[in-house]
Amino acid sequence: MVNTDDARRPERETTRLTDGDRRAQLTDAAVDHVTAHGIADLSLRRLGDAIGVSHRMLIHYFGTKEQLLVEIVRTSERRQRELLSRLHAEPDLSPADAARRLWQQLTDPQLAGQELLFFELCGFALRGRPEGAPFLDGLVADWLEPLVAAEVAAGTDPVAARNRARLGLATVRGLLLDLLATGDRTGVDAAMEEFLRLYYGS
Repeated sequence: MVNTDDARRPERETTRLTDGDRRAQLTDAAVDHVTAHGIADLSLRRLGDAIGVSHRMLIHYFGTKEQLLVEIVRTSERRQRELLSRLHAEPDLSPADAARRLWQQLTDPQLAGQELLFFELCGFALRGRPEGAPFLDGLVADWLEPLVAAEVAAGTDPVAARNRARLGLATVRGLLLDLLATGDRTGVDAAMEEFLRLYYGS
């Protein structure tokens, strides 16, 4: 027999979270689900069932499926920046090797759905579609800060560091789009190696 107090406890504990905490919790669960299962046939109802909440709860916190998708990609991007920061903090890892490790993570086949969603949202935003508009906020600036910091820490002039950071970001995104469009992992990896050779001189 189910103890009714135990059955209610998770709901009571959830109410102790702030709205921001609960939204972040749901976003993380959604990112994990999309990473594992992709975005094909994704609906708020199916996603809610998968992560243990009602689709009405997702509507309450995100408004629409499109707004939730924006949060999924933004959270995925944040996780990638955090990984990059951790890699740069490893004392025995060169900047080039840190970039290689990040590239391996970004091109993990499990993340292909998230990468596809990233470019789809970019297209929506650039065409003025409302579901994509919030996605442009921080699209470049959020990445420049950690990339510039890493360049400056390596002794690069701050102005040159910003230019190099922007070049690196654009190259990685361009090669990710290439990979999605062609599926040529060998060719794209070779192009990244050539870029790293030119970028870092090794």
